[in-house]
Formats: sequence, structure tokens, C-alpha cells
Amino acid sequence: MQPDLILEGSILNLTPEIIQQYGLKGLVLDVDETLVPMRVGAASLELQQWVEQIRACTVLCLVSNNLSEMRIGGIARALNLPYYLGAAKPSRRKIRAALRAMNLPVHQVGMVGDRLFTDVLAGNRLGMFTILVEPIIHPEVALRSHPIRNFEVWISEALGASISPKYTKIHKD
Repeated sequence: MQPDLILEGSILNLTPEIIQQYGLKGLVLDVDETLVPMRVGAASLELQQWVEQIRACTVLCLVSNNLSEMRIGGIARALNLPYYLGAAKPSRRKIRAALRAMNLPVHQVGMVGDRLFTDVLAGNRLGMFTILVEPIIHPEVALRSHPIRNFEVWISEALGASISPKYTKIHKD
């Protein structure tokens, strides 16, 4: 469950320089709380600008556990990105489909998400470079704690993973 890279802040802090530093040619992106807050059905202007910047240096694909075609499909179309719904991560099936569509070797694709037990675990199971970001949370929800993520971090640390920002482990070859 150890991510290869832990970024302080949201996915918007993932820069082309960081992507190139790790030799990544593609990114599989989680949607809920990685790109947009839960229950928000639109991509922010800031996210759209980030996607355009990142698209210049890497192939992007969305893979979401969410089943809502209207919501996830709408976000994907606004960002002009391919997407897969109902991934049931840490299942690898839909991520494998995204990898096939990208036509890139698995070690050149990063799995980016805000959850250890879904995004990071699925990416690690496939041998991908995994990137953990802080969740983008709706302001009303931010006032409350984030119990599921807090529990995942606690369990992961109890199992020996180091979950501190900007921590990196040796790049997978």
C-alpha cells in the first residue's frame, strides 16, 4: 500500500516536471475527490487548465469506481478525456483496459488518486507508479473529518507504510 510518490496538496500540484522526472508517459486518474469533490458534477476551470497543461506531456485516462454515467461522463467530456466507470478498485480490470487503450508499458503509467485502499493498491498490484494526492473536498464536507481516508492512513502506517507528503521510494524499472 506504499505509494511511490505522495504529493502535498491536490492533484493540481502534479506538474509536467514531476511527471517527466519519473519517466511517466501516461496517467490513470481517479475522479471522486481526486479531480472534483464528491457530488460535484462539473470540472472547475482550474482543473480544465491543469488537464490542458498535463495533456501536453502525457496521455490521460479517467478510471472511476463511480457508476454515474451522467456525472463521470459529463466530467470526462468537459475535460475531453476517455473514461471507465464502475472500476471497483482495487480491482485491476478497468485499469488494465485503460492501459491497453493508452498502449504504454505499465511501468510508464502512473496511477493517481486520493485513496490508499483503492487507487494506490490497484496501481501497485499492476506494477504502476502510484501517486497519492490529498482529496479535493467540498467546503461543507471539509468542516467534518475524512474518516475513511484517516482510517486507511492509520492502517497503512500500522502495516509499515510511510504516508508523509513528498515521500518517494525508489522508482520502479
